[in-house]
This record gives sequence, C-alpha cells and structure tokens, in this order.
Amino acid sequence: MNLAAIKQRLDLYERLMRLDKPIGILLLLWPTLWALWIASDGLPPPMLAWIFVLGTVLMRSAGCVINDYADRDFDPHVERTRERPLAARTVSTREALGLVAVLVTCSALLILPLSKLVWQLAGVALFLAASYPFTKRFFAIPQAYLGLAFGFGIPMAFAAVREQVSLGAWMLLLANVFWAVAYDTEYAMVDRDDDIRIGIRTSALTFGRFDIAAVMLCYAITLGILGWVGWTLHYGTAYFAGLFVAGAIAGYHYTLIRRRERMQCFKAFLHNNWFGAAVFAGLVAELNLRPWFS
Repeated sequence: MNLAAIKQRLDLYERLMRLDKPIGILLLLWPTLWALWIASDGLPPPMLAWIFVLGTVLMRSAGCVINDYADRDFDPHVERTRERPLAARTVSTREALGLVAVLVTCSALLILPLSKLVWQLAGVALFLAASYPFTKRFFAIPQAYLGLAFGFGIPMAFAAVREQVSLGAWMLLLANVFWAVAYDTEYAMVDRDDDIRIGIRTSALTFGRFDIAAVMLCYAITLGILGWVGWTLHYGTAYFAGLFVAGAIAGYHYTLIRRRERMQCFKAFLHNNWFGAAVFAGLVAELNLRPWFS
C-alpha cells in the first residue's frame, strides 16, 4: 500500500472516529473535568488530568465507531449520515471492529496505574458505550442512556482522586443525564423525519409536541442538581455565577429551537459546548481563583 492509499485510509478512520467533529469529545470532557476539579478541590494531579483527557478522546472515538457499526444499515437512509464511512461502505466492518479494539486497548493502558475501583467502573463505562447504539431500537428515551455513557467519567474521576465515589459524584452523573437528554433531543430534532421513516426511537419523537418544553425542563433540572451540589459543598458566588451563565445559554437555545428548524436545532446542539464550559469556568473561579482575593 502506497503513501497516498495509507493517507486515504487514515482520513476515513478519522471521519469514522469523528475526530473532525470535536463537539462529542467536548460534551464528554466537560462533565469529567467538573468531577476532577470537585474531587480534587481544584487541584487535580496533572498526570491524572491528562489520563482523563486522553481517555475521553479515545473512548468517544471508540463509541462513534461502535455507533456507526450498529447503525450501518440505517445511516444510508438518513440525509445527515449517509456519507459516513460504514454507511457508504468505504470502510469494512472488519476494519471498524479492529479500530475499536485498538482504541479500547489504548484506553485500558492509560488507566493501568489507577486503582481497582477505577478499573471496575471502566468496565461499566465500556459496557454502556458499547450498548448505547442498540438502545435506539427499543428505549423511548435513549438519550438518557447516552447521558449515563457520556457521564461515566464522573464516578471514575472521583474514584481516581478519592478512591471512593461520593453521593455528590452520583448527583453530578444524574445532572449529566438530564443535560444529555436536553442537548441530544435538540440533535434528534434535526433527524425527526428520517427517524420516523426508518423506525428509530428518539426523545424528540417520544416527547412529540412537548419536545421544546422537555428540553427546557431538562436544562432546569440539570442546573438545579448542579446548584444542589454547589450548595452542599458550600461553594460561593463564582460557582453560582457560572450556573447563571449556563442558564442564560440554555435560554438562548430556546430561541434557536422554538421553531423546530433543522439547522437552528443543530446549532443549539453544537452550542452546548458553551453550557459545559460555563459550569467549568464557575468551578475554576470558585476553587482556583477565589483564594487569591480572600
């Protein structure tokens, strides 16, 4: 195989792993960073932070390949996904499964130095990531399952830092479930017509005409849980200012999705990066910057 052919395969693998679309990585990364900062009181060991950042990239990439493998017979019938490598048959199923094996192996090597509890939770995280694509066949709201899969870095981060998983960690995971339902319903609103035609279950279809209300309610519950976590930890103005900004961002999303226009709903989905970033900025300001002014 010559260099041009190798480059072509690598480009296809990059698209299969969605490295050209980093929004998924960010939506996994923000909750993981929330957990690392809270568990370590704002001072996560640099090596541990790098392990979780790289692990997020690897596992999100593996999750995308598994998702496309599971949906390889559905994606050709959806306008937005028909050109994905497995849907277009430019990458074989054997190649895809081999790529998953490599990504999961690399992720496992990353957590070798961590505790037994982290390893146990990683096994659960792998199961969730591998099984999520199949929940779209029968779960009415598969986005809730996605929230578990996307947020399992939260208990893993607590386990890595504290060697235990506190109630606050599980509440952060619950907050992430509601956030995932909110942003992935916005995403599902883009594909509503295609999903009806091919028979895939999504929250956008389950909520029906109440989809917008459900999205906004999920944002409100997310912020309420995050507020409870901050209150129990005696956080102050900086943290809650971050939540206020996140709430304003959620309000902006309402203006984007209220007419249910495909591209505006997709824009709202992408914009959730800033929701996660606002919460993290509030945490950093509370835990790392406030002592400078006290």
